[in-house]
Amino acid sequence: MTGLIVGPVVALALGLFFQPDPGQPAIGYMAAVVALMAIWWMTEAIPLAATSLLPFLLFPSLGILDSGKVASSYINSTIFLFLGGFLIALAMERWNLHRRIALAIISVVGSKPSSMVLGFMLAAGFLSMWISNTATAVMMLPIGMALLTKVEDAFGVEKTHTLGICIMLGIAYGSSIGGVATLVGTPPNMVLAAVYNSTFPEKEAVTFGKWILFGLPFAMVMMLGTWLLLTKVVCRLDPTLVLNPETVRKERSELGRMSFAEKSVSTVFAAAAVLWIFRSDLNFGGVVIPGWQRLWTPLEALNDGSIAIGLALLLFLLPSRRTPRSEPLLDSDVFARVPWGIILLFGGGFALADGFTASGLSRHVAAAFTSHEALHPLLTTTLVSFGITFLTELTSNTATTQMLLPLLASTAVGLGIHPLVLMIPATLSASMAFMLPVATPPNAIVFSSQRIKIMEMAKVGVVINLFGLVVIVLLSYFLLPLIFDLRGGG
Repeated sequence: MTGLIVGPVVALALGLFFQPDPGQPAIGYMAAVVALMAIWWMTEAIPLAATSLLPFLLFPSLGILDSGKVASSYINSTIFLFLGGFLIALAMERWNLHRRIALAIISVVGSKPSSMVLGFMLAAGFLSMWISNTATAVMMLPIGMALLTKVEDAFGVEKTHTLGICIMLGIAYGSSIGGVATLVGTPPNMVLAAVYNSTFPEKEAVTFGKWILFGLPFAMVMMLGTWLLLTKVVCRLDPTLVLNPETVRKERSELGRMSFAEKSVSTVFAAAAVLWIFRSDLNFGGVVIPGWQRLWTPLEALNDGSIAIGLALLLFLLPSRRTPRSEPLLDSDVFARVPWGIILLFGGGFALADGFTASGLSRHVAAAFTSHEALHPLLTTTLVSFGITFLTELTSNTATTQMLLPLLASTAVGLGIHPLVLMIPATLSASMAFMLPVATPPNAIVFSSQRIKIMEMAKVGVVINLFGLVVIVLLSYFLLPLIFDLRGGG
């Protein structure tokens, strides 16, 4: 009830009194909408999906975006990637493939709770180094759910709730952290290389090899620290949640040979993974593996969402048995199990990000980030990293870096420091948003598992956000000069 009242009060105050540019009243109005949605999301004053629909009413009413543009924010390729991936996950669950995979993973990573979490984080992190973090989270979620269900069957849902939080967040955070390790792992990294290399052609370029020398150590420190904070500090896992190895081996043997349906679903799942991983060129510094999209020009129009939907449609066509008239792997009943509320939550986040740009609020925030010319560069780096880390909880990290990096480059030149001193911490910060489901697609995907509440995600996420801030500032200060020649200032 408190959030239901506080949200509109804060929003009204901002709308009336926060007008940094009288010529652009939409800036204040957008800040009001952001405050209202953030408070209602955090307090769950009304259903999360209902709050996510506010932009469709408020943006046109306040002159921020027209209804057509707002509507297009709710349906895009990322939404279809999520939908297709979820349908594949439901097929795995229907034919019990998820249980077989879960038992196999337990056999590899061990049956201790902290080992399970680490296993998922490392797997998600490695995949995310080469493919989108969204596709990574979509692939890892059904496997994580299967393992968690197995533990719940053994120890009960209530006792394993904390482990569920850790596994779900481990998948999301591992997907986000792994992406920063390589130049191609996440869009902000590629934006940095494009902006810096074109703006400062006379300086040493940001290349794949140079980046990985900094990005990989950063990702490793973040991964280890996040795992320790997640399992030892913030959540404190119950050490008794250990599955008996003999029981695991027995259950694996009882499953017997894979059924025809299991083989079909696993083939579709594997095909999705291979097509996602090898869609675009994989650049390993001196070695480039060409992507399959280069085989034929029309294929360049496809993206990860197209792959997910295409393979999900196969599940409605392929038979579950070798007999011609057997039921398909999926039928119409599956759509009742799709988490449409999470899809609306996703869409609300995209609409909010578009509103930031259209209203001018993004430019206003960017100007605030680049106005600290009298401060020491280390303090400026800290303030910029802090601001971007929490700004991207509600905005697109790609759009944020596209807007801010040119401004930060100019600011660095004005301060007489090397542009990368500000640009690299800003780029890393844009990927370190862990508090809200709308902050990153992996956060929203694991939130759809219904194993974690929004306040639980926020409680853990704020700690990881602050930890990431410290790691970014320290490694930028101590490690960055060892990799890039930062002499000569701007």
